[in-house]
Formats: sequence, C-alpha cells, structure tokens
Amino acid sequence: MSTSPPRFGPSAPSDVRTLQRDEGRLAYDVLGDGPLVVCLPGMGELRSSFRFTTATVAAAGFRVATMDLRGHGDSDATFSAYDDPAAGSDVLALVEELGGPALLVGNSMGAAAAVWAAAERPDLVAGLALLGPFVREVPLNPLMAWAFRVAMSGPWAPAVWNAYLPSLYPGRKPADFAEHRAAIRASMRRPGYAKAFTATTRTSHAPVEARLNEVRSPALVVMGTADPDFPDATAEAEWIVDHLADAEHLLVEGAGHYPQAEEPQQVNPALVAFAHRVLADA
Repeated sequence: MSTSPPRFGPSAPSDVRTLQRDEGRLAYDVLGDGPLVVCLPGMGELRSSFRFTTATVAAAGFRVATMDLRGHGDSDATFSAYDDPAAGSDVLALVEELGGPALLVGNSMGAAAAVWAAAERPDLVAGLALLGPFVREVPLNPLMAWAFRVAMSGPWAPAVWNAYLPSLYPGRKPADFAEHRAAIRASMRRPGYAKAFTATTRTSHAPVEARLNEVRSPALVVMGTADPDFPDATAEAEWIVDHLADAEHLLVEGAGHYPQAEEPQQVNPALVAFAHRVLADA
C-alpha cells in the first residue's frame, strides 16, 4: 500500500493522517486543540462534507477530527466489511488513538456508526450529533427499494450515485458543490473503490436500531425538513428522539441530506453549543 494517500475534496488538508487497522488504513485529519470532536461522513461521501463545520467548531475550542469511511476518499478499499459496526469500530479506534471521550458527529450512515459506537463503548462517547441520520431500516416502497439495489449492484453504481447526489441538496447547494462532486467521482474511479462503494450500499441498519435503547449519551438530531431520503424527514427525526434516552432535535427548514453543508449558519451554532454541553468536563 502507498504510504502517501491521495487527497480528495475541496480544500483537502496537506497533512492527511492515517490510522492503521487490521485490513487497511483509514484517512483522517485534525484541526484545533481541546476536547475531541470526531466527524464521520455518510455513504458515498468524503470527509470534506464537513468542510463548513470544522473551522467553526475548532475555533470554539475543540480538536476536530474528520475521517473517511472504509473504501471512500483517502481511506483504503482493502477491507472485508463496510457496514455500520465496522465503521463504528473504526470511530472508536480513532477516539482511542487521539484520546477521548469524544463528541461523535455522524452524517447519514456515519450517524449509524456513531450510535453503534456509543452503545459499544459509552466510556469513549460523550455525545452524539446525528445529521440526516439513518439509524434504522426506513420503510420504503418495495419497488423503490428494488430499484435502488439494482442501481447500486454493478460497476455503474458510482455514476448512478453521482447523478443522484444533486437531488440530496434540494435547498441551497454550496458554492463549491461542482468541485466537491467531482472529487467524489474521482475517488470512486480508482481500482477497487467502486466495488467497496457497492458493498457499502448493502449495509443494513437493523443492528443499529436494535441497540438504540442501549445508548445513554446525549444526542442532537439535525434533520433537513426536505431530506428526500426519508418519506417524512420531520417524523423520522421525532422517531429517533423518541427512541433515544436523552435526545433533542433541530429541524433545518428546506434543507436536504447534508444540512451541515447546505445551512452551516444554522447548524454550526447548534453543534458548538452542544459540544460545550457534552464536553464540558472532558
């Protein structure tokens, strides 16, 4: 394996770090000093999906790490598992590497990994910020579920994902959206990465749903009200809050699946306030 991974995403940092796992390396970067905040992106995304988050949270007095999922971005595509528990174990390994406990900020599938981590090692997880979270198998029309599986079942999956991505931003797209989208496309074109992405799309969130009642960490659920990945995004946010022991939600009007990138001026203050709350004694 190369000792110098490529760098993907707008404003990719020059000091990409790697965390060695049994079957490959995971890429991450760190900004700031203070109590630890770890950001984990969703399926098909890059750690740069938090590019409008990290500087603000770091400036508020926190050490912010952002990690690429297995088979995404600068992380290796050499793993045998690409599901929620695998990603959750990676987050815990990074927290142990950097020194926790940490606030875990997860987007989409990254939120599922964060919930799994909180159930597995509550001593390492001070709080959860769940953005556009998939923490259960959301009820879908069977025909739509079948169509998605077919679309993500072959070498064409990255192209389908790239075409689908703009619809996940129904509100205001970031000014650098075209550049960010191109970076995702370039990442998936490397040997082995399309196959890893397809494996990631096969993830079931049922194991995470089964552990929701084990989570005692405080949680902030951030949901765009126009998120097209949910039949009723507001109802999904309320369902998650009802199934966690200590949770509240922030609804971002008109935003889609990436509220931290679409409406950072609304999301960042809530994240900073929540970080101060849960990491006050860290």
